[in-house]
Amino acid sequence: MKRILIIVHLILSFTSMAQDPLVRVERINSQWELLVDGNPYYIKGGGGTVKMQELKAAGGNTIRTWGLENAQAILDEAQSLGLKVMLGMWVQHERHGFDYNDSDKIANQLENFRVAVRKYKNHPALLMWGVGNEYELEYSNTKVWAAVNDIAKMVHEEDKNHPTATVTAGVTPEKLKFIMDVMTDVDIYGINTYGDIENVKKILSDGNFQGPYMITEWGPNGHWESPKTKWNSSVEQTSTEKAAVYLSRYQRCISAERKQCIGSFAFLWGQKQEYTNTWYGLFAENGQPTEPIDQLEFCWSGKYPINRSPSVDSMYFNQSTPPQNIICSADKKYPFSVFAHDLNGDKLTIKWELFPESTDLKSGGDAESKPTPLVGKIKRKDATSIFLQAPKLEGRYRLFVSVSDGEKIAYSNLPFYVQLDTTQNSNKVTFKKQTLHSFDEK
Repeated sequence: MKRILIIVHLILSFTSMAQDPLVRVERINSQWELLVDGNPYYIKGGGGTVKMQELKAAGGNTIRTWGLENAQAILDEAQSLGLKVMLGMWVQHERHGFDYNDSDKIANQLENFRVAVRKYKNHPALLMWGVGNEYELEYSNTKVWAAVNDIAKMVHEEDKNHPTATVTAGVTPEKLKFIMDVMTDVDIYGINTYGDIENVKKILSDGNFQGPYMITEWGPNGHWESPKTKWNSSVEQTSTEKAAVYLSRYQRCISAERKQCIGSFAFLWGQKQEYTNTWYGLFAENGQPTEPIDQLEFCWSGKYPINRSPSVDSMYFNQSTPPQNIICSADKKYPFSVFAHDLNGDKLTIKWELFPESTDLKSGGDAESKPTPLVGKIKRKDATSIFLQAPKLEGRYRLFVSVSDGEKIAYSNLPFYVQLDTTQNSNKVTFKKQTLHSFDEK
């Protein structure tokens, strides 16, 4: 009889083990842990679906998608490299015209996701489901929160082995209340945050949020939260400044919050045009990794790569550090210089480009078109300096410089304004009822 009881106990134990989720989130000794096959898994992630080999080489372990496009190929590639995937479900946005008062559309959206869950739930690279991204951005209909939770509930019905997450554009007390009161079927809270990452922990603490969370997008200061010129162009951090920001924010705002924060996804693991063609991408247009990736590798693996990226030390305009508001006279010539260094002593190649300021500006990361470069305006002076012939047309422009060692790249850019009505008798001009410095050819 005793032997029979032991056998029954073992059968029940094995049955229980077989039913345990492959991936789950659990609180262990007052710390939230993401567990994969019973082992702690801390997300060292990149937001994006390209350059997976480079992510793996840098010490990363997870990628994130925003939608289900090419999901099979992405999951397969990740699996071949030993990476996991937070597979996104693109919940439709009110700002794109979706009506969360339309019950039929809401039901169709959910059922389409059900098909996807059934298709991909057994893929070995799947880590979790990302149910929606920034659907509350520029919205008014709060029914979206319940609709997202219903999708998460459906996921749990279809897939017992992977947790659900949802992602908002930053965190505020109001958003946190919806997360805590409505999102009862969401296991992990994802927060996209940039310059405001410093405030995340306080908002969560003040709102008494006790659950696990991730920083699902993070990086440099966003263009909306950066200093502005008098003509409202945002001033972008250099790649060197961004590298320092990635290191600092990872150490102080992500890894330091280990009790609740189960990991993060650096943005963007790839390249895109968003405000500028360098603002968010961790890779350049030519595919070369940028300077911040060295710091991410240190954060993820505890060591720097052998070949370090070049760094931009400073840019000079008219032989001095440029002011924030540069106004040039149309068709005049101006000297610009860049000072850079490379820790490995590699030979550096410097490239300059001039663009009109982008006017195709969107919100929430929607696709933008890149301006057409202006050619014939830049003349080399020496290895690190140029003369720039200011355009003849009045308006906003931006001068870009990149410094490459052949494998990695650093960059900087300066916004400036071309004005037609400057006078030789004055070193100041009026721009939109504000007084700014103007510079004539030296």
